[in-house]
Formats: sequence, C-alpha cells, structure tokens
Amino acid sequence: MTAGSLLISAALKSSGKTTVTMGLAAALRQRGVAVQTFKKGPDYIDPMWLSRAARTPCRNLDFYTMSHQEITDTFRRFAEPAQTVFIEGNKGLFDGLDPEGSDSNSALARLLGVPVLLVVDTYGMTRGVAPLLQGYQAFESDIQIAGVILNKVGGPRHEQKMRAAIEHYTDLKVVGAIGRRPELKIVERHLGLVPANELPAADSHIARTARVIEADVDMDAVQALAAPAAPKLRAQALPPKIVAPTSVRIAIARDAAFGFYYPDDLEALSRAGAELVPFDTLHDRHLPEADGLFIGGGFPEVHMRTLSENISLRSDIRAAIENGLPSYVECGGLLYLARSLSWHGETYDMAGVIPGDAVMHERPIGRGYVQLKPTGDGLWPLKDGQAGGLKDIPAHEFHYASLEEFTGEARYAYHVIRGHGIDGTHDGLILKNLTACFAHQRNLAPNRWAESFVAFVANIKNSAFTSQAETAKIRPLQQNVN
Repeated sequence: MTAGSLLISAALKSSGKTTVTMGLAAALRQRGVAVQTFKKGPDYIDPMWLSRAARTPCRNLDFYTMSHQEITDTFRRFAEPAQTVFIEGNKGLFDGLDPEGSDSNSALARLLGVPVLLVVDTYGMTRGVAPLLQGYQAFESDIQIAGVILNKVGGPRHEQKMRAAIEHYTDLKVVGAIGRRPELKIVERHLGLVPANELPAADSHIARTARVIEADVDMDAVQALAAPAAPKLRAQALPPKIVAPTSVRIAIARDAAFGFYYPDDLEALSRAGAELVPFDTLHDRHLPEADGLFIGGGFPEVHMRTLSENISLRSDIRAAIENGLPSYVECGGLLYLARSLSWHGETYDMAGVIPGDAVMHERPIGRGYVQLKPTGDGLWPLKDGQAGGLKDIPAHEFHYASLEEFTGEARYAYHVIRGHGIDGTHDGLILKNLTACFAHQRNLAPNRWAESFVAFVANIKNSAFTSQAETAKIRPLQQNVN
C-alpha cells in the first residue's frame, strides 16, 4: 500500500475532527488528489459528510462489530486505490469502552500502523497545550503523533504563544492553526450533527470549509506527515467480487428522512442478487414495483408532517406489507411504520403497519452497542438452518423513541442481551413478512444479514410464482369439470 495515511483524532470529543477531516479531504480532492476516508465506530452522520467531501463512500472501521482481520482487510481494500487516506477517530485519542484501550482510536492507529494528526481545541488554553501534548506522547509511546492542528485559535497572539510552547517543550510539528470560525460549525440538533443529505447547502458548506483549511493549514505539510500504513496483521487474500445475477428488486427509502445506510451493506445486497430501487418517502406518491422493502434509519420526526401528508405512499406501503411484501426496517423506518409519531407536542399519522405509537423523548431510550440473540422465530434463513447455530449479533442503537400502546401479538426475531431494543428485552418485531428493529445491523462475518434478507425475499417471490403457476394449472381442470 503506497497511499499516505493519517488518523485524525483529538484530546476530547467535539474538538473539530469532522470539520478538519472534511476540509482536508475536500481541499485535497480539489487539488486532484484521490482521497479515501474512513470513520472509526458505527456512526452514520460523520461518514455522510466525509463521503460528500471526498466524493467516494466513507467506510466504517469498528472494533465491536468487526474482527481485527476484517478491519485490516477493509482498510486495505478501499485505501489501496487512493493517494491520501484520512481516518476520522471518535471521541478522544485514548477513549473507548475498554479501560485498557483495546477499542480506542490509538488501538486502531496501532493495528493499521498509521500516524496520528491531533486536533486540539485551544479555547482558553495557551502554555498549557505543551503538557497536554507531552502527556499524550508519553501515555502510549508506541503511537506516533506526527503533528498537531490548533483549532479555535483566538488570534495571532494566541497562536504565537501556543506555537512557542509546543516548539520549546515538544518535538511536534504544528501544521495548522484554525481561527474561531462559527461559519464552519455544522448545524446540530437533538441527535447530533444534521446529516449532509438533509442540507441543500451541504456542498457549499464543504467548499467553504475547504477554503478555510487551505488558508489556515499547511496542506503540503499534512501530506508529508501522512505515511504508508503498516498493519500489524497481514491482509488476507480478498475473495473475488462475485455479483449474483439480479433475482429480486428491493425498494429502498433514500431521501432527507431516511439516509442511514452502510455502503458495504448496500453493496452486499447487490452482490447477493438484489437490484436496489430508491424511492423518496417525502415526494414519491407510490411505492415502486418491487419484491422487497428496506427502510433504514434517519430522522422521520423532523419530516413527520410531510411524511404524514403523503397519504398515497403510506397506503401503498401498508397494503404491500399486509399482503406479505418481505420488508426490513431499522430505527427511523420502524417509527415510520407505526400508527403515529409524536414529537415536541405534535402527533402525525404514519404508515399504520405496526399497531403501536412511536413517541420521541428528551433523553435517549437506547444508545450504544447492543448484543442480539436470535429467538429462532426470525424470518430470514439462519446459518446451518438452525437458530442455535447463529452466534450472538453485535449491532448498535441510538434512539430517543419508544413504541407505546402496542396492541398486536408480539413476536420477535431477537432477544436483547445488551441494549434496549423495542421493550428492553426484545428487538426485531415480526409482522407477517416484516422485521422491524431499533438496532442497526452490519453485514459482517458475525451476521451476514444482507445475503439472508435477499434469500428470504427471493424465496417469497419464488413461492408466489409457484403458487400462481399451480393456480393456473388447476383452473382449466375446474372449468372442464364444471
């Protein structure tokens, strides 16, 4: 691998990592450099911004849902064609669930053998930046902190004091100093940053950020710090990308309300033989012709009035699922299929597939990594045809919503071993051929859900064809008898 790589991290969360990574990626892309971005963790929103900036899908690297080998192989596969690679960390450089740091950003830098570019929020700090950096260098000395970008700098004097302290007490190179520029801040709301797919001005915001980064950061120095990765694990031979002949059409909601999809999962659905047919829940009046349905996460509560007013589409979806359309929905998709959705004192009718009401709360109901155990009632094919043969599923959830006043018969695909799910102990509500989860799943070695879902859709489609053919054979005989 010849691409220069950097892991962009910080001392603590909300230091400006996403803005810096996005700006660096866009600025280099505008220079004609092929950039590939990665994001540590299961997040959807930051990768949407990074994908927009680099003009190529950002890939998630996550210790909880991926083995070390999967992380290394994924990094190798998508970094190889690029000239420069940026990995945006989550939280601080040494933060994670494990007190010993096995899932930290520094652990990812160590596994992939990439240097770190540290973004430091300097608000209210001058000489104190030096002991902070000394401590970070000494804490895990095998991690190479290659350089520093000072963020939220108060002015030339502030910058000069910090540069002098860093130069005197450390050997770190300061490659940029970004002023306090409120125009660079991405709008936030109840669940964090607003996704790029919801902002019509997303591209202009990225372009503005790139101009600031070009002015305040030494781009040549950043590229000089980037080094070819040296992963601790030898990459395994990658299997050929075999794409199965298209066997089913799966309608997928892709719009401002629903945009939380992993590119790897969408690619896996296609490889398994699905043609993905996008539709817009806000503007399309009818569901496209399809053999299956997939609605991922998003922010339906922000668009609930428009979603509710699209009565014809809601009716199409309700009728299709009631007639047995194989369907899978996650989080926001679950809210959309409920009877109603309530938020900030307002309530709107939703698709009415799930006999319960979705209610948004001020505090999170389910947040973080989850562990699911199949109940054996799941609709999709399981490994070896046995529920017990499938290992527990690692996933994650991030929802402020609950499903209340449920009046139907409760049947679930998963026990929740860790997390909250729908009711604290179950997730994956099953209604006819629908599975509805609060958890977000990833198509990885522990859980090849995409292939299983496509196989399920194909099986239902083929069963319908067989049934129709049998009916066609029987009708003439009945007519002859009569």
